[in-house]
Order: sequence, then structure tokens, then C-alpha cells
Amino acid sequence: MDWDDLAKHVIGLGAPILGQALGGPLGAAAGKILAQALGAEPTPEAVGKAIETDPAAAIAAQNAEAEWAKAIAEIGKAQVAQVAQTMRAEALSEDALQRWWRPLYALELTLIECPGFAVVLGHALWNGRADLIDGLANLSGLLMTYMAARFGVLGVYVTGRTREKQCAATGEAAPSLIGEIVKALTKKK
Repeated sequence: MDWDDLAKHVIGLGAPILGQALGGPLGAAAGKILAQALGAEPTPEAVGKAIETDPAAAIAAQNAEAEWAKAIAEIGKAQVAQVAQTMRAEALSEDALQRWWRPLYALELTLIECPGFAVVLGHALWNGRADLIDGLANLSGLLMTYMAARFGVLGVYVTGRTREKQCAATGEAAPSLIGEIVKALTKKK
């Protein structure tokens, strides 16, 4: 018997989230919490026996599910705190690559890729190269998708960098576009 074998039983007891966890890669951790709630040893066999013999197993399983949810929430909270700390460190970083990759990206896109595409297209049109024009026409969907993605990244950079600068200047987080819209709408009423 393993934790996966108990998953259906625990789901049947009214603890579907804990049951799914038992059947996944965190089964042993979920099983330990379930074992504590049942007062059993943290082994699949002991927990299975406790579920079969304990008349209050459903209540214990539901309590264990609540504990499991708290544990997962704490893990998520710690991960978010770590990501925020990393983002703050990167924002304050004096690393040249950290400061220059986005402006270089913008320059490369606007000074090399777009003019390069325009030169190829202009050359094909000027010289009447039907094969090259047909090739570019066949690739137009791919090229548009590629350019849209590239300029989308650039747009996110521009708005994000503007917000970073506003935050650094004022010491307060800059409002998002949605926040500005909501603020404008609430003032008009």
C-alpha cells in the first residue's frame, strides 16, 4: 500500500484537495498531516487502518485538509516574499547587464530588425523579384506574429520602466493602468 492507494478513500471522506495531494508528488507530506489528524503513524498502512476503524475519520480528514491548505498557503507566501526580495535586489542592482539589456533590446529591434526587413522588402519591390515578394508574403503571418511578440515585450518594458522610475522618484508604487482608469471613473461621478 502507498499514499496513492489512499487518495480515493480520502476524497470519499470529503477531503478532495488532500486526496489529490496524496496521489501526487507531495503524497508523503500530505500523508503526514493526515496521519497526525488521525493519531496514526505516518505510513500508508497505519493511516489506511485508521480510516477503516475510526468512526470520526471523515472529520479528521477534513481537518487535515484544512491544515494542508494552511501549509500550502505558507509555502506560497514564502515563495512570493522570496520573489519580491529578488525583484527589489534586481531593481537596486548596479549591474551593467541588468541596466542595459532592455535599452539594447529596444535599439536592436528598432535600428536593425525593422530597417533590415524594410530594406529586404524594398529591394525585392525595386528589382521586381516576384520570388522574394512571394516568399515574404508566405511568411507574412509568421513575421507579423514575431514582430508583435517583440514589440509586445518592448511595450511591457517601457511601461514597466516608467513605473520603476516613478516609484524611485516618489517612494510609492506607481498606479497601474487599471488603477488610473478606476480613479478617473470614480472622480467623474
